[in-house]
Amino acid sequence: QVQLVESGGGLVQAGASLRLSCAASGRTFRNNAMGWFRQAPGKEREIVAGISWSGSRTYYADSAKGRFTISRDNAKNTVYLQMNSLKPEDTAVYYCAATRSSIGIITTTQRVDYWGQGTQVTVSS
Repeated sequence: QVQLVESGGGLVQAGASLRLSCAASGRTFRNNAMGWFRQAPGKEREIVAGISWSGSRTYYADSAKGRFTISRDNAKNTVYLQMNSLKPEDTAVYYCAATRSSIGIITTTQRVDYWGQGTQVTVSS
């Protein structure tokens, strides 16, 4: 059974940093695009960042550019999201996502085949 398990969320003050991790099990994702989404209360789930299977290509939502960095360690079957200079508007449940495809980058929910259970990130002002 495929599982994506996120960790690293928590409650921090504005300006702080967090590093989210997503460990995959049940199959290897080293040949698949992966990404991070988030969903705030009352809002739709939105892309935060995506990364190609090799890690050579990345995509960031405008809200994440310059503050967040997505990376992956295919030997560990893990993808990361380093979040710096956090703002209260970053508060949301953050979801790890993966696609069966080795082509391109995840930029929309339509490309996602697997979801993690989510980890809460709360940024206080």
